[in-house]
Amino acid sequence: MLESITIKGVATYDKTGVQIDNLRKINFIYGSNGCGKTTLSKLIYSPTDEAYSNCRLGWKGNLPVNVLVYNKDFRERNFGKGKMDGVFTLGQATKEDIEAIEKMQSKLAKIKDKGIEKKNTLEKQEETKSKEDNDFKEAIWVDIYKENEDGFKEAFRGFMKKDSFRDKILVEFNSNKETLSTIEELKEKSQTIFGKTPTPLSLVSTIEFKRLLDIESDKIWKKKIIGKADVPIAGLIQKLNLNDWVNEGRNYITENETCPFCQQKTITENFKKQLEDYFDESFTQDTTRVKVLSDEYNRISQNLQSLLDQIESQQNSSSDSKLNIESFSALLKTLISQFVTNKELLGNKGKEPSRSIELVSTKAQLEDIQKLIDECNAEVKAHNDIVNDYTNQRNNLIKAIWKYLVETHRGTIEAFIKKQEGLEKGIQALQQQHKDLQDKYVELNKKIREANKNVTSVQPSVDEINRILKSYGFLNFEIVPSKNEPNQYQIQREDGSIAESTLSEGEATFITFLYYLQLAKGSTKEDSITEERILVIDDPISSLDSNILFVVSSLIKEIVKSIKQNIGSIKQLILLTHNVYFHKEVSFIDGRTPKNGDTHYWIIRKNNSVTSIQAFEMENPIQSSYELLWKELRNSSKNSGITIQNTMRRIIENYFKILGKYADDDLIESFGNHQEQEICRSLVCWINDGSHGLPDDLYVEQQDTIIERYFEVFKQIFVKMRHEEHYKMMYRVPENEKVAVA
Repeated sequence: MLESITIKGVATYDKTGVQIDNLRKINFIYGSNGCGKTTLSKLIYSPTDEAYSNCRLGWKGNLPVNVLVYNKDFRERNFGKGKMDGVFTLGQATKEDIEAIEKMQSKLAKIKDKGIEKKNTLEKQEETKSKEDNDFKEAIWVDIYKENEDGFKEAFRGFMKKDSFRDKILVEFNSNKETLSTIEELKEKSQTIFGKTPTPLSLVSTIEFKRLLDIESDKIWKKKIIGKADVPIAGLIQKLNLNDWVNEGRNYITENETCPFCQQKTITENFKKQLEDYFDESFTQDTTRVKVLSDEYNRISQNLQSLLDQIESQQNSSSDSKLNIESFSALLKTLISQFVTNKELLGNKGKEPSRSIELVSTKAQLEDIQKLIDECNAEVKAHNDIVNDYTNQRNNLIKAIWKYLVETHRGTIEAFIKKQEGLEKGIQALQQQHKDLQDKYVELNKKIREANKNVTSVQPSVDEINRILKSYGFLNFEIVPSKNEPNQYQIQREDGSIAESTLSEGEATFITFLYYLQLAKGSTKEDSITEERILVIDDPISSLDSNILFVVSSLIKEIVKSIKQNIGSIKQLILLTHNVYFHKEVSFIDGRTPKNGDTHYWIIRKNNSVTSIQAFEMENPIQSSYELLWKELRNSSKNSGITIQNTMRRIIENYFKILGKYADDDLIESFGNHQEQEICRSLVCWINDGSHGLPDDLYVEQQDTIIERYFEVFKQIFVKMRHEEHYKMMYRVPENEKVAVA
């Protein structure tokens, strides 16, 4: 069935165009000539025409149905050539044949309905799957991509659109086997790998300080270096603790025997000999060792300090330094202070060998410095390893990042995959069921076509057209087979002449429409006479007189009835007309069912050369003036008392006085007793007075009460005159409800 029509950018339809939605089984479209009805029918007939490239037909279940369009073009195609193709119908079919075909058609219709239902379910399932996919895509975009965009943007390159990012997440979830890293580890590696392209770094020079520590721990520093004790002078020197003073003074003894201390010539050979004996070889060796070790210590410490100063300077100026420079500088500062102290102590020992000293141990400082250097070099080595294997390291980091992302959102991803798998299984099952129904449909339809071929004939269509022509007074011509061409028919007059060029326009229109109705019931192909079809009829009564108007409307109403009852192959009707009387006649069913869910109404208009359409749904916008009076009465609560009086007067005049030839007295006398007659008389006076004059103030004050009382009398007139059914029909009283008799 056709559900919607979009038409724009053609003829009087502008770029915005017209949208006709919610088409039903029966559709009446009213519009004056030139407003765009024929363009609409041409679109339905040939939607693939280039002129209608901006237009669209919306089919139920996206399944187009064969459309048979009656318009001026149809008349020219089928009557302009003077011959008509024969229309096949079930002419030779027995009752059993027809019942068998109808049974198959009924089964075919059920299969089609099931197919449409299955397809709708499939589409809903696919929509649900698509929605779940979109929700998941948006969720991971916000929760994963946006949250980690700043830190891991390099890993996201190539996947910076929502669809590709979702696909990447799913791939990594199923295939990533990397070891899970912490976010801190990933960020630290990212700074190296995702920053500027890394370059190799130099290792920091290691320091050697074993010898320095050996010197610091040498026993010589605590040893009191003094002279030989068994020399006569020894007692005095040691008693007065003059070892270092005397030893220093020896350097000032001259050859002229003058004492460097008292400046007297008291230095004898014996005294010199005692000094030499006192400060013997052992003393000399110890003092020499003190000097040598002191010099070595100062040299090593100075070199070590210079090296460490250089390291500090270089690492301070390097932006890529891996050294903990703050700790290093603090340790170096302390170390230098220790070197200064030890240098001073060593100087004192050299001057005063008899003094026992203890050097400050630099072991802890030097080991801590060496530890910082080792840690730095370990990071440098790791960095250089990355540089040397940059591509692999970069790829491994990216894998590690994706692993972290999918693992931290595992619950969300698993839930999505589970839902998608469930929906996909359902979709596949529905697709298979839909395919099975399609296969059944094709197979059964083939059987129906074969059955049609065996029992079809064109003669019943010809006989039916001729019968209708004769029954409505067209006695001077009929349809006969063509003598020269098989399955072709012509219009022949009583004298045997072909009436191709002598028919009036009205006659040609009528006979062409009768041919269209036969074509609607059958087909020019014997295997497709029972195919479902849609009828589109555009102004079928042009050039016809009023008598034929009622004939055509009667024929169409039979089609409407069969469509509503779902009988036959015609499934939908779209009728377009400019004739008010024809519209009213063809759309009128029984008066009791003014609204029907199978029927919808539209009015199509053209303003400023642009077509528009207005939907009235189940409310027929084309009504007679008499119907409008009753409609106004039904809506009396919204109208004034004066309007109601006039409405009642016109209804009584139209129905009883003009059509029924009843006078006011006849209406009054229909009531049984004098009191009722007076009430009726007062109603007649009231409605006549209200229709032709203005009420006074007292009248207005009592208006609501008076309206209610006279409204009841108005109903009783129809009851007393035995026209209760007419009242119920026009006032829309439910069929099983009785009108109370007063």
